[in-house]
Amino acid sequence: MDLINWQDFEKVEMRVGTILEANDFPGARNPAYQLVIDFGPEIGIRKSSAQITVLYAKEELIGKQIIAVVNFPRKQIATFMSECLVLGAVGPNKSVTLLQPGLPVENGLRVG
Repeated sequence: MDLINWQDFEKVEMRVGTILEANDFPGARNPAYQLVIDFGPEIGIRKSSAQITVLYAKEELIGKQIIAVVNFPRKQIATFMSECLVLGAVGPNKSVTLLQPGLPVENGLRVG
């Protein structure tokens, strides 16, 4: 494991957002959803591809708050441009459990 210093950690902008839309992503190499996430007025609406189909149905994702890194460069995934990285704990068989705040909070709050 590589150690980082506090200045490295401060560069990573993890923010709370609420999922507005979750759609199938048939062009993805691995099963995934295309998400539209509201990060509040400072960050705005961002899109992300997330391989979370093992544990989550797309209908249950709407309104769910999640944690994502919002200061990565955009990344082309098949025909979709991902604008943030949704965070989760990766378990067996690529089962990803989303990281979420324990209580509802304002969209856009920084995790630190």
